[in-house]
Amino acid sequence: MHPFHSYINKHFSLPILEEEFDFILNHFHFKRLKKKQFLLEENHVCKYMAFILKGSMCKYYIDENGAEHIVNLYIENWWASDRESFVDSTPTDYYIEAYEDCEVLLISRKNLLKLCNESSIFQELVFLLDEKNAIATQKRIIASISFQAVKRYEDFIKRHPYFVQRFPQHIIASYLGVTKDTISRVRKMSVKR
Repeated sequence: MHPFHSYINKHFSLPILEEEFDFILNHFHFKRLKKKQFLLEENHVCKYMAFILKGSMCKYYIDENGAEHIVNLYIENWWASDRESFVDSTPTDYYIEAYEDCEVLLISRKNLLKLCNESSIFQELVFLLDEKNAIATQKRIIASISFQAVKRYEDFIKRHPYFVQRFPQHIIASYLGVTKDTISRVRKMSVKR
């Protein structure tokens, strides 16, 4: 079964029919990205949402001092885009870069809206994803403003253990807004326990 078909089925109590999946899939196009290739670059409009079939990506911005700040991490079965740029057709402040070689399915804004109108299954999927995204964003904000570095890292590991296998400490540290040394210290403390 196609990985995207499995992903859709995971969100519904009854599996979707092959013809319904084919209809949905026809609104996407497949693309390969090499490691370090950009899906999106600063000052460009985000024209696609990407569903990751294989590989991993980082979303980041570069501040006025030239420092890179990781905003999101993505792996298989995750969606990558800049929602604001995608919805408003405005230039983005972000980069989305392939951290590993990637295979993605891309959908344009026009096709996304069309598909939501023509497929109740896809419309429901988008609704479920929006809910999950809002919850995840809220949890991340709370962690950022109220957790100490140790608790922030422990919470991150609990919720996303697979990221530790895929991304190095400096990437995770940037995502959490802590130093690489803090991550090293927390990991050593965890091993000692």
